[in-house]
Amino acid sequence: MKWKRFLRPCVYLPHPARTAPFPCPGAQSSAWAPSPALARPLEGCSLHPTLASDSPGARTQRRGPTMAKRSSLSIRIVEGKNLPAKDINGSSDPYCIVKVDNEPIIRTATVWKTLCPFWGEEYQVHLPPAFHAVAFYVLDEDALSRDDVIGKVCLTRDTLAAHPKGFSGWVHLAEIDPNEEVQGEIHLRLEVLPGTPAGRLRCSVLEARDLAPKDRNGASDPFVRVRYNGRTQETSVVKKSCYPRWNETFEFELEEGATEALCVEAWDWDLVSRNDFLGRVVVNVQRLWAAQQEGWFRLQPDQPKSRREEGNLGSLQLEVRLRDEMVLPSSCYQPLVQLLCREVKLGTQGPGQLMPLIEEMTSTECRQEVATNLLKLFLGQGLAKDFLDLLFQLELSRTSETNTLFRSNSLASKSMESFLKVAGMRYLHGVLGPIIDRVFEEKKYVELDPSKVEVKDVGCSGLHRPQTEAEVLEQSAQTLRAYLGALLSALCRSVRACPAVVRATFRQLFRRVRERFPSAQHENVPFIAVTSFLCLRFFSPAIMAPKLFHLRERHADARTSRTLLLLAKAVQNVGNMDTLASRAKEAWMEPLQPTVRQGVAQLKDFITKLVDIEEKEELDLQRALSLQTPPVKEGPLFIHRTKGKGPLISSSFKKLYFSLTAEALSFAKTPSSKKSALIKLANIRAAEKVEEKSFGSSHVMQVIYTDDAGRPQTAYLQCKCVNELNQWLSALRKVSINNTGLLGSYHPGIFRGDKWSCCHQRDKTDLGCDKTRSRVMLQEWNDPLDHDLEAQLIYRHLLGMEAALREKQRELHAGTEAGSGLTGPGEAPEDPLAQLLQVLQDLQEAHSCSPASSPPSEPNCLLELQT
Repeated sequence: MKWKRFLRPCVYLPHPARTAPFPCPGAQSSAWAPSPALARPLEGCSLHPTLASDSPGARTQRRGPTMAKRSSLSIRIVEGKNLPAKDINGSSDPYCIVKVDNEPIIRTATVWKTLCPFWGEEYQVHLPPAFHAVAFYVLDEDALSRDDVIGKVCLTRDTLAAHPKGFSGWVHLAEIDPNEEVQGEIHLRLEVLPGTPAGRLRCSVLEARDLAPKDRNGASDPFVRVRYNGRTQETSVVKKSCYPRWNETFEFELEEGATEALCVEAWDWDLVSRNDFLGRVVVNVQRLWAAQQEGWFRLQPDQPKSRREEGNLGSLQLEVRLRDEMVLPSSCYQPLVQLLCREVKLGTQGPGQLMPLIEEMTSTECRQEVATNLLKLFLGQGLAKDFLDLLFQLELSRTSETNTLFRSNSLASKSMESFLKVAGMRYLHGVLGPIIDRVFEEKKYVELDPSKVEVKDVGCSGLHRPQTEAEVLEQSAQTLRAYLGALLSALCRSVRACPAVVRATFRQLFRRVRERFPSAQHENVPFIAVTSFLCLRFFSPAIMAPKLFHLRERHADARTSRTLLLLAKAVQNVGNMDTLASRAKEAWMEPLQPTVRQGVAQLKDFITKLVDIEEKEELDLQRALSLQTPPVKEGPLFIHRTKGKGPLISSSFKKLYFSLTAEALSFAKTPSSKKSALIKLANIRAAEKVEEKSFGSSHVMQVIYTDDAGRPQTAYLQCKCVNELNQWLSALRKVSINNTGLLGSYHPGIFRGDKWSCCHQRDKTDLGCDKTRSRVMLQEWNDPLDHDLEAQLIYRHLLGMEAALREKQRELHAGTEAGSGLTGPGEAPEDPLAQLLQVLQDLQEAHSCSPASSPPSEPNCLLELQT
């Protein structure tokens, strides 16, 4: 059986400012030159940032290494308040959709029956540097009808760039105006023809791409209206397409001294109702006298209409941060990386002790970010255990009270949190996953606090008699004891499943704490040190918010949330080794004490076995793990199947279990059955979405690849929701980002009958009608490490504290010749602080003399609106 489509590989179209076409990352570029008409950018228009000074002559004069621009968005959707009621019960079921340039990339979970929802969901999105805006839509989910749109918040790139530390706060939801919901680009050729008295203006409307679908069939019937100097002309209507091609030309008489602009509007034609606005472009004609211009213009919304009073639609609390990083080649960061690694290897006895200085000068609000960056850097160098061991020793050296050990938000605590999420998330899923699923599926009413018991919520124990409060409390205690016992049993069986690097790190922590507090009265302190991270900062937060740890796709309802909270409290009591302080906080937890005491013994036995790992066993486990290829992404998907031939052709989707590894995309009938390789990783050319009208679903993706004979093929896979779709697309794009021959354009539709459903072209080998989006990716906890980016982020943080570091150096070397600052040329500074300052200066110079060279994200020149 074959699921294949023929597709001719295509390359980027020429860029107006280049002498060669844009290749995709890793793609083979051809050496042909664009026409003279495409060699001059439109004066006054904003071009793609990669075009500045990119002529061959400019390239020969450059000095220094080439930088690559990385753009990413950190998004946290916190909560909403005062939303309008959309359901007849006076409430709503709100959720959020996040769109970047009208492309849906995130959907939060639905919070049921509330006007003040709390989401608390965080996302990291990698984007091309040229994106324009990110929009947050709040909708009310309906089971039987289309979801109601409540309102939206739109943040432009300029707004985010104006807040380098991030945009944070409450924002009023705005009413959605259909005339502002535009997307896509239009390809125009503009020129002024000489003549009398003032010549003629010629506007060629060639094509458009990614127009907004306005009809119920998931498409539009677009046509273009061109207006100039009181005269209007229109193109023909292209039915059922968001990627129309017109290739029609219009001419207008020019008048001397006329200053009117050329207006090009795209519309969706409707037979019965009013035509829908799709966007417009306004161009200053005076700038066209120099030469013919051609390019892609971004469609812009109409003038905004008066809105209803702000605040009537409620508000949304957001935390959004745009990060643009200019990343140098790896060789530029080697001195910084080597210096930090040497400090870690030397431990606390090494000269300079840079880590204490970094911790001392790092503010509380950015400590988590710095800890994560340092942890990832040392993970990539194989020194994560040594780095954490150094932080353990630093914290222990300044701690005298055992009850405050690792309880503050120190660099050690934050780094260990990040370490467990990066290195132990798969382990967490294996231990907690079955228990969390059981709690969600059983949906039992559980309550131990007598002041919160509601008998009416639990029904009857017999045919007619409702349960008493005592019966509810006893039944709840039994349920929680069962959950806690199952969790502790699963934890005790998981010693061998715990990653070797995690076990070795806990071993170092256990030993360091025991050395610091060796007396018999502190016998439990090493165990509590381990559980303070494992239970209190890893397992308990995951139990309380399983959605945020990817254990569940939806948030828990009120009843399940209460059960999870009580279970998390019980786990914390076990982690605290059942101390009197933890027991005194909530006396109503007393019914769980027998299970808690038993759990303490189980947990101590588990930790003893967990930290009992020698260097040889650690190396053997790591070596065995390196031989395995854990899946990057796995789960059930529906693959498209075609039946019949000719006019009797039909299609359907078959459910299979897919697994993406570092080698191939494979499938099987069930998770346990033998897998068959569908696509080799090196053969992937693109992974993109399929427009909704093709299969009647907006959650279909296509994987374009070549088979063993080198022939282009396409596999169509359907996901169950927009989040799963974007997760699979992100995973496929990450593992194939360095492939050769990546496509720059593709067809978002399918070839059905005798034409493409998207652009209606009849040539099956026709070049794609839309650009690929290979650089749009969601960051996941199991992503490959980006060593250069982490080094750049650490450099940027250290650069921000350079003045404080210099002041510290002057204090340390006051009254000596070494206090003069940096060493002269050719001299190597001896102390680490002086070396660090020298490295920062060298990196600063490398940044100042290096050109930006971000990989292009678009096949053509994208010309902005100029009014």
